[in-house]
Amino acid sequence: MGAVDHEGSRLWGRGRRYTCPYCGLPQDRVLTLEQDWVLLEPGVDVLAHLVPAEHRWIVLSDGRVTVYGVCPPVPTQRCRIEHRLTCAARPLPDLWPWLTAMRAENARRAERSRSGRAQEGPREGPDAAPDEIGFPDAG
Repeated sequence: MGAVDHEGSRLWGRGRRYTCPYCGLPQDRVLTLEQDWVLLEPGVDVLAHLVPAEHRWIVLSDGRVTVYGVCPPVPTQRCRIEHRLTCAARPLPDLWPWLTAMRAENARRAERSRSGRAQEGPREGPDAAPDEIGFPDAG
């Protein structure tokens, strides 16, 4: 997940700076628990609950990083984020597919409303399990 491939990359040691091939800004190239590399945004350390679970990188005592997928996260837990989420030269990945689906449906509803067409049937949320969208299980 978000690891940097070694093809064409400069092989520097753990925690060294690496230049993003897309935007040219320096990044922290850090070793993961899986013995791969990930580019992290330098100097950015945010509260974990602000970042989607699969994009939270926590630094371990040996300097390596791992994804912190605990949901909900410990309120005070801080994490690092991948540069690819902040790189202005790359498109932002779809972090919350259910929210993207809901935004698309709202765009369709707004267009129907502007064109004077009536709303068809009851409104339903995206096709996702309650725990995937952060709501408690209804059962």
